[in-house]
Amino acid sequence: MTATPWLWAAFTIAAAFVQTIRNAMQRELSAGLGTVGATHVRFLFGFPFALVFLAGLLAVTGAPLPRPGLHFWPWVIGGALTQIAATALMLAAMGERSFVVTIAYIKTEPIHVAIFGFIFLGDEVTLPMAAAILVATAGVIIMSTKSAKLGEMSGGIRPTLLGLFSGGAFALAAIGFRGAILNLGLSDYVMAATFTLVIGLAMQSVALSLYLSLRRPSVMFALLRALKPSLFAGFMGALASQFWFLAFALATAASVRTLALIEVLFAQLVARYGFGQRTSAREAVGMVLVVAGVALLILAY
Repeated sequence: MTATPWLWAAFTIAAAFVQTIRNAMQRELSAGLGTVGATHVRFLFGFPFALVFLAGLLAVTGAPLPRPGLHFWPWVIGGALTQIAATALMLAAMGERSFVVTIAYIKTEPIHVAIFGFIFLGDEVTLPMAAAILVATAGVIIMSTKSAKLGEMSGGIRPTLLGLFSGGAFALAAIGFRGAILNLGLSDYVMAATFTLVIGLAMQSVALSLYLSLRRPSVMFALLRALKPSLFAGFMGALASQFWFLAFALATAASVRTLALIEVLFAQLVARYGFGQRTSAREAVGMVLVVAGVALLILAY
């Protein structure tokens, strides 16, 4: 399939919106399932939906399954494992800080992505793109600080570190999955993205299922008891990942993850109307900078 120049942006915005809903669902599930159990929801219950996406694509196109080479596997394994770690760190941070501020900590990710993308994939970052990344990231830092001193993060050092390390791990996951998609060498970007998603979720589902079965079997039973909300969270997770992977197939990871900062705006809506959390003046200023950074990125791309 061919793509129009701005299709990656549409995929990214859709992914950010759906992911906000999934994050909110996982935040609620973590109270009963714990951090690891809520982390596993997006993988175990997302995998069947990813298989449905792939089966539908194969039925529509009539194309054969891709045959990945050896270079595909290190990328997808790295992406799968770092995403597990990133999700667990994110949910742990959400347990100690507000939904919006946790998302803001994590969204320092574009700086990491730009650096990792240049080192591992040779993705170009132009001066206007770098400016957009810095402006948008400054916005999330302002949203996350309690005073004018950037070092004084609100909520204590533990949630700050959890959120920042989560952002770094999500950055590595983005690079890993984009590397896997590119190393398939397919002209059909939809097939490359969907196949990579299925392989990644299969690895994550097996790895965490084995861990929980051996170390915390009670959590696996709790997952089955929370079947209805887990299925919804899994579907939203698979749908968000499908859009992310489609975007990664078409644009650099730095561009995708910078535009993804609009998730902070979506998170604010969820926090206001879902969790009853108000927006402070500092958070409002931060959101303005995020929007400005995203606008600069669109103009620079």
